[in-house]
Amino acid sequence: MKLRKSFFARSVHIVAPELVGATIFVDGIGGRIVEVEAYDHEDPAAHGYRGRTPRNASMFGPPGHAYVYRSYGIHWCLNFVCEQEGTASAVLVRALEPTHGLDVMTSRRGSADPSLLCSGPGRLCQALGLSGDHDGLALDRPPFELYASEADVEVAAGVRIGLTKAAERLWRYGEAGSGFLSRPIRSQRRS
Repeated sequence: MKLRKSFFARSVHIVAPELVGATIFVDGIGGRIVEVEAYDHEDPAAHGYRGRTPRNASMFGPPGHAYVYRSYGIHWCLNFVCEQEGTASAVLVRALEPTHGLDVMTSRRGSADPSLLCSGPGRLCQALGLSGDHDGLALDRPPFELYASEADVEVAAGVRIGLTKAAERLWRYGEAGSGFLSRPIRSQRRS
C-alpha cells in the first residue's frame, strides 16, 4: 500500500516507528527503511526548535514532504515532514536495507558492500542520489515512492546519534537485529 500525505499528518512519535519496514524508492532506486529518528517541534535538538529559517523552511511545510538539508556542509540528509503545517516535526531517515538499484548505488557510493551503501543518513542520500533539489518535494509523487511495510517488524528504540541536546530521549527506531543499521540499537524493543 502506498503511503499518502495523510500517513504523515500524525505525531512524529507515531509515524517514526511505523516507518521501520516501509520501502522507499527515488527514481526506482531504494529499499526497506531500517532506521529512523524522530524530531518534534518541542525538541531542542530539532532544526525548527528556534524558528523558521531559509535552511529549515521545508520542515515547517505540510506533512508528507521531504526536508533535505546538508549536514556539516558535507552530507545531505533526508527527513519526512510530519504532523501539521507549521509545527516543524520530522523523521530523519538514517538507514535502508538496499533492495533495488544496487548497481547504481554502488556506482554512486564507490562501495560494493551492501551493508555500507545506505547505513547512515549521508550514505543513504548519496546512494539514492538525493540533494537539496529534493527539498520540499511531495513524498507521494515522483521521484519518490513510499510503501507501507508488508510484514510485522520488531522495532527497537534507543537514543539518537550525535546529539548534545535531548540526547537521552529514546527517539531512534530501528529494525531489531538488522545488519543494515548505522549503529546497533541497545535499548528495549518495541513491537
